Amino acid sequence: MPRPASPERRREVTDAAIEQLATTGIGNFSLRTLAEGIGQSTRVLTHHFADKNALLTAVLLRLDERQHAALRSTPGWNDPDVEVGAIVRSAWDRTLGPDELAMTRLIREIEGLAAAGRLPLPGAGFVRGRAEFVASCLMRRGMPESSALTTATLLNSAFSGLQGDYLITRDRERTETALHELCAWIDSCVQAARHPDATPAAPN
Repeated sequence: MPRPASPERRREVTDAAIEQLATTGIGNFSLRTLAEGIGQSTRVLTHHFADKNALLTAVLLRLDERQHAALRSTPGWNDPDVEVGAIVRSAWDRTLGPDELAMTRLIREIEGLAAAGRLPLPGAGFVRGRAEFVASCLMRRGMPESSALTTATLLNSAFSGLQGDYLITRDRERTETALHELCAWIDSCVQAARHPDATPAAPN
């Protein structure tokens, strides 16, 4: 009888796969080449993942888990008095910094292939889940649940778009000027939620 898969070992294998895919990309990888890259046998991967799509699903879930943990550890995440714009800027610096840049590129690659219909993954929970997570930050600062998810979706989409723009063009001045406007916009949305008579400022 095969040995039951250990959740801790599965997480370790998933993290190793993420590190390897961040280096090689996911366009043409196979379980065999991935196993070789992480110094394991293919049997190790198939013990934990039924097939390539199951592995990619686990990779996405783990990447989101790691991103959520990083956001939670951002100073001020749980403090309603800290502006969301400051957290957004911190996330920008972190995800484009030397320690996380390869992971950020991997996330953008996965999302791009999924959007093009070239990466058949079960559902789009990794996108909606991210919006729900950010919405919880907005609700902690007084934004009603009825509008928090939509606002979080707009924020995440704009952030991802600016991040992709920078990764393609390397135009830091232009993209970070736009990021500054995005931070001002989200802070005005939060202020408007706290003070309903205020009107959120549209980005310039």
